[in-house]
Order: sequence, then C-alpha cells, then structure tokens
Amino acid sequence: MKISEYFTLSEMVKTSQNASNEPTEAIISNLTYLAKNLDQARVKLGEPIIINSGYRSPEVNKLVGGSANSQHMKGQAADMVCSDNAKLFAILKDMDFDELIWEFGTFPGQPDWVHCSFVKGRSRKKMMRAFKKNGETKYEIIPQ
Repeated sequence: MKISEYFTLSEMVKTSQNASNEPTEAIISNLTYLAKNLDQARVKLGEPIIINSGYRSPEVNKLVGGSANSQHMKGQAADMVCSDNAKLFAILKDMDFDELIWEFGTFPGQPDWVHCSFVKGRSRKKMMRAFKKNGETKYEIIPQ
C-alpha cells in the first residue's frame, strides 16, 4: 500500500527482528506524514531513498537497542540511506524536520545513515551527530 508518492507502508514497517511490528491507524497516519515529507527530499535528491528502519513496535525497538522514547515507536522517524548520505542530510537540513541525526560515519564527510523525524505541528529543527566514545553511543548538537 502506497502512503506517499515514493514510499509504501511495507517499507516503513519492515524489520529483520522476529517480533510483531503492526502499526495502529494513528501510527499509519504519522508514517504517511513522514513519507510525504521524505517525498520532497527524494525529489530534491533525484534518486531513491532506502528506508532501513521506520516504525518500530516497542518490542522491536527494544530488540534493536533503540532509545526508550524513540520517535520510531510513534511512526515519526526513519533511518535511511542513498548514494550520498551527506547530500541527503543537507537537503533534509533545509526542511521543517523535528530531529535530524548524522549517524556515525565521518564528520564532516559521510554519515553511515541519516535519521530524520517529522512531527505534525512540531519542528524543533534539532540536529545532532552520533558517534562512539569508549564503546558507547554519544550525541553532539550540530549548530544551525
């Protein structure tokens, strides 16, 4: 089922975990809002965006080590890749996102993937960089 011009519900809820990952109607509504915003980024990028992780049920989120308050569990966030993740990050940076994370990789350079959330009625434009320090994931604010 297509939920936007370029994204389907199945790609937004796929998981490799052996756990239920069925979204509610409210979560599908959030995923649709997310996908429609990502459509705009896809048009500017001019190539497909691959969703690695969209919606995560609480059980799936726990299995993948996600944050206890992850926006993935509300269907508001996606982790994604394309041929140039830094370019994707730059495109998303100019949109009305809620949270944008440069996930690992090299900074500056290329993130391993990009995390972005879109929340109806909220656009904090919070940008961060994720990195490992002493084996632990840390986050640093990226100034606008």
